[in-house]
Amino acid sequence: MTTLTLKEAQATLADLVHNLMPGGEVVITENNQPVAKLVAAPVEKAHPLPGRGQGMLVVLTEDDEHLEDFKEYMP
Repeated sequence: MTTLTLKEAQATLADLVHNLMPGGEVVITENNQPVAKLVAAPVEKAHPLPGRGQGMLVVLTEDDEHLEDFKEYMP
């Protein structure tokens, strides 16, 4: 966590905002007392869309031979 005075923060606000990493914080002080905290906004992850994997799996042959070992568990 970085600590800056109010004057330093005012002079470099654009750089502070652009260089703040996700989850990063900057405490702003005045007269050696904390007066504000600048916190980076959380990064939103893209939600997977249905059907994005369509066509990626190709079944070459139907093979039930591998199921023989599980025959007693199947109806």
